Amino acid sequence: MQPYFLPYIGYFQLIGSVDLFIIYDNIKYTKKGWINRNRFLRDGADFVFTVPLRKDCDFLDVKDRAVADDFDRGKLANQLREAYRRAPHFDQAFPVIENSIMSTQANLFDYIYGSVVDVCRYLRIGTRIVASSSVAIDPALKAEDRVLALCKVTGASGYVNAIGGQELYSREEFEAHGVELKFLKSHPITYPQFGRPFVPSLSIVDVMMFNSVPRIREFLETSYELV
Repeated sequence: MQPYFLPYIGYFQLIGSVDLFIIYDNIKYTKKGWINRNRFLRDGADFVFTVPLRKDCDFLDVKDRAVADDFDRGKLANQLREAYRRAPHFDQAFPVIENSIMSTQANLFDYIYGSVVDVCRYLRIGTRIVASSSVAIDPALKAEDRVLALCKVTGASGYVNAIGGQELYSREEFEAHGVELKFLKSHPITYPQFGRPFVPSLSIVDVMMFNSVPRIREFLETSYELV
């Protein structure tokens, strides 16, 4: 999977559903994607928060990009603090989020990787998480060929992708290589948000602020199906 900073809960459902989770670090950074940004709740509406990057070549891999030198980590942490300070689980969840934001890692991938590990630890997800560049395959491989190569090297008998990848991969091709292909389809998840209409698909930050760890564990374990 691509790396994302504090992504939505479906990303963590995916991590929790497998034995080994590989995050791509040796892929091109996509400027208009969600690698270094996400959405949080403010005054009943969704707002985007962003980790600014150092200006560099648009064709660099994620692992070769850096967080901006003038990134004000404290300002971002304060934005989320003010947005959620009255949330029922703020006292438990915010220190985890603050720790991720205030990380001194300058490398973009390392910064994101650290945040994913922090959240997994808080949510009691024990899946092993590794960077794709640490797996010895041909880095020139793309799309389905890359995934199959990763499965072969790691000895995987099954591969799970987010439901959005259905059009990208062929079950027949995976079966020909002895790999069972499945897709994770998240069920709708709702919970109270300060008594206002629910705003869906926000960062895991929102889920953590409004739900206890046991409740989030229920979302992680039961609010999806593999198809």
